Amino acid sequence: MNVWSSIGSIVGAIGTGGAQFVDRLVQLVLARPEGTSTVGFTVAMIALSAKMAKADGVVTTDEILAFRELFEVPPNEERNVARLFNLAQEDVAGFEVYAKKLADLFPYDHKTLLDILDGLFHIAKADGVVHESEVAYLSKVAELFGLTDREFSKVLARHVRENGNPYEVLGLGPEASDQELKSHYRKEVQETHPDRLIARGVPEEFVRIANDRLAALNDAWTKICAERGI
Repeated sequence: MNVWSSIGSIVGAIGTGGAQFVDRLVQLVLARPEGTSTVGFTVAMIALSAKMAKADGVVTTDEILAFRELFEVPPNEERNVARLFNLAQEDVAGFEVYAKKLADLFPYDHKTLLDILDGLFHIAKADGVVHESEVAYLSKVAELFGLTDREFSKVLARHVRENGNPYEVLGLGPEASDQELKSHYRKEVQETHPDRLIARGVPEEFVRIANDRLAALNDAWTKICAERGI
């Protein structure tokens, strides 16, 4: 049974009720010994994405389309995924369960957790602006992931680039030397390659966020070079 079929059976088990949606869904996911990591990752991402879209009070078409850009859902499973997404977006409450589930799947892998945070930001900015309520939501998710304030600031700067700090995008301070910045920039670009993300276990479609991350890195580097004359 592949991940999408598993989600279909989970949605079927939920039935028409939604009051105890979070607890029942997580219990069903954890009860599956085979493919738990893959199914758990996808289910948690669907729920977090839906609640991310709800964080500012309004779920827009752009945000739903942004979610679909991250996951290529088979046509025959779209209804089940839509059902799961719609149930999750009814309320922001309960997102902590899913954030903790993802943190448990990648307990020592901050890079993959940062990939997930990138994906959520991708949805947050789909309507043209990242609202304060969405930043607060994502900040709490990052905290539950065990990410540092600096790691969160780096992702935030990458997605909210207008009047942003290019040094925060790279993850170094302005006190760094030209050579340190250049070496760090090159390393970040290498780490952004889609193959690196796939190797970290994220879904193949999810690597579409790599293009946006690379654009942010290049934009930051261009600004720093102009500022320093290098």
